[in-house]
Amino acid sequence: MYLIGIDISKYKHDCFIATEAGEIIKDSFSFDNDAKGFDQLLNVLQALDQSQLKKIGLEATGHYGYNLKVFLDQHGFDYMEFNPILVKKLSTGLSLRKTKTDKADARLLSMILLSVDYKTYPVKSYHIQELKSLTRYYKSLVKKRSRELVELTNTLDLLFPEFKPFFQNKFSQTAYFILEHYQNPRRIARMSYQNYEKLHSISKGHFSYAKFLRLKELAKNTVGSSSNLLIFELESNIRLLRGINQEIKALDSLLNNWSLKIDSPVFSIKGIGIVSALSLIAEYGNFSSFDNPAQMLSFAGMEPSIIQSGTSNKQGHMVKRGSGYLRDTLMNVAIPFMMHNPIIYDYYLKKKNEGKPHRVALSHVAKKLIRIIFYLVKSNQQFNQSKLV
Repeated sequence: MYLIGIDISKYKHDCFIATEAGEIIKDSFSFDNDAKGFDQLLNVLQALDQSQLKKIGLEATGHYGYNLKVFLDQHGFDYMEFNPILVKKLSTGLSLRKTKTDKADARLLSMILLSVDYKTYPVKSYHIQELKSLTRYYKSLVKKRSRELVELTNTLDLLFPEFKPFFQNKFSQTAYFILEHYQNPRRIARMSYQNYEKLHSISKGHFSYAKFLRLKELAKNTVGSSSNLLIFELESNIRLLRGINQEIKALDSLLNNWSLKIDSPVFSIKGIGIVSALSLIAEYGNFSSFDNPAQMLSFAGMEPSIIQSGTSNKQGHMVKRGSGYLRDTLMNVAIPFMMHNPIIYDYYLKKKNEGKPHRVALSHVAKKLIRIIFYLVKSNQQFNQSKLV
């Protein structure tokens, strides 16, 4: 059996190959993160005894290793990824010297393969990697939109401070339409009856003529500054938001199409939308690699730290060493999940009544959700609210 450790970096990778008996087959060598470098690695792997099992270990390093993993999949090689924290801890434990090199890490990964249960990613796992990239990009756009809305609010506070309170401090569809098409107090104050009819239609009758006249009056007598620079800043905010909204809409359509290709019980859970379900599927990747819910908790970094010394034995705070994206998704979907499932909401209230703060109680809901996902995926069953206990 060959133990193949590959240390991933941005421009090059390092590889070390040994047998389970400790014989070095190929001492650490580097190959570039390009087609020529990948062919170099392939030649080395194909030159090995094809009758022998090959175990390949990689350190999980974000997107730097994505193309290499696709290459390995396409050529029929499976692989296992290791958490960088685990690799660092093992490296520290094996030597008192403070030395870290890519070549040494490649050798260490090869050694780790000898002592762990080899759980590989499924063939064609790069499709999940693509989905992970899409869902993460979607979240980054949503965060970017939130930042731009804050900037828009700050500009309005100077230019037209009465506007947002008039709309109950929310950017409703009507409010956003007004800002997008009339943009500054001067133009809002000059809106015509035809403009009102358009706004009345967009609001589905909720924006009355009395409100329309009141808004015009506020715009005419605003205490905000009429600076041309602020007007330009407001128009710039709106242009940026328009572009971000268009990208989010396009991604929504793309992710909806992805959901039609994936058959997963996660989609059946009440309270979890399509994008959130896809995020969970993408971040967890291969559900079959988890033997129990505790491993899924650990992967998300949501397990409590354990502090044991002598007669002292207690649990500490959440370790937060897993996927931050996964943890954020779980915490975010915990609210709609419990709101759509009364039994789960009762569970949340029970934790609150025990004196736990909101976020802690919410984390318990997220952990229960993980256990439900594990059960549904392993048994290939659809979510059934009546079975919640």
